Amino acid sequence: MTEKMWPLYEVFLRPRNGLSHKHVGSLHASDDEMALQNARDLYTRRGEASSIWVVPSKAIIASAPSEREALLEPSTEERKPYRHPTFYEIPDEVGHM
Repeated sequence: MTEKMWPLYEVFLRPRNGLSHKHVGSLHASDDEMALQNARDLYTRRGEASSIWVVPSKAIIASAPSEREALLEPSTEERKPYRHPTFYEIPDEVGHM
């Protein structure tokens, strides 16, 4: 397998426990183990990570910028009426809430 045919991997690092993984770059590798080793060699030279994720780029599904409004904008339709308890009756003995 030539280097041109190697799959592309995305690399994510977590700086320390309790923080989320952040995308730091991409690399080509012949298999998953090589991708993990290359990510370690390329992106953690100074010990700045406690965890590494490598993910084949083809496994990532992303939305298109043109779908932003339909996919990410909040719905105008009220789907969760329980969040606004206007239909509950508060007994007089409860007082002012």
